[in-house]
Amino acid sequence: MIINTNSIVPMTDANQNFSKVVRLVEKEGMAVIMKNNKPKYIVVDFNEYEEIKFLIEERKRKIDECADKIIMDNLDAFRELAK
Repeated sequence: MIINTNSIVPMTDANQNFSKVVRLVEKEGMAVIMKNNKPKYIVVDFNEYEEIKFLIEERKRKIDECADKIIMDNLDAFRELAK
């Protein structure tokens, strides 16, 4: 994942000045909170979260559809393997 360096906030800053995190979310669309010099948390606007959640659910649905198709297309082979 590529992180915009303007949206990075150390954990100590986030703890001491959460309004800074909120301002970053308003300006950059997200804030990445670092813990032990590694990205640990992402803070996003609630509407952005809803969109991300929808995309994840849609991806899961597509994967399930593909898996079902593979099983149905190869049902005879799977039955043979199950013997």
